[in-house]
Amino acid sequence: MSVPPSPDIQITFDAHDPRGLSQFWCAALGYVVPGPPGVDSDPDDPFAAWDEFLARAGIPVEQWNSNSAAEDPAGVRSRLFFQQVPEGKVAKNRIHLDVRAAPGLVGDERMSTLEARAAALVALGASRTRRVEPAPPMGHGHIVMADPEGNEFCLD
Repeated sequence: MSVPPSPDIQITFDAHDPRGLSQFWCAALGYVVPGPPGVDSDPDDPFAAWDEFLARAGIPVEQWNSNSAAEDPAGVRSRLFFQQVPEGKVAKNRIHLDVRAAPGLVGDERMSTLEARAAALVALGASRTRRVEPAPPMGHGHIVMADPEGNEFCLD
């Protein structure tokens, strides 16, 4: 009996502005927006390639921001997908991403690294929710953030 291959996962976000949210997460994680099928996209403006592709496919302009994606350029980490929905976020996420910005670091060095990363993400449109101080031996400290549409994530 053969064993089926291990499944990969894609993490999907509901969003008002899929393109904007994919740009944020690309910058936050070092990801890229994938080009359209069969098209080499300009890494400086992948959305221009998408706009040309969608126009050629006859997709109405009002649907061009109905979804977007963010991918690890090395193809190792999970793909993120953003789909447009009409409703806004109404409650705390039941699942969230931990952005591992300071693996292996502890104490002041860890928190300084997380603070610097938090400041960079705020400049990209994130908001800072709270800082959780280290509480050894179990808690190493983290910063709770929200992306531009209010989805919570942690800098860990």
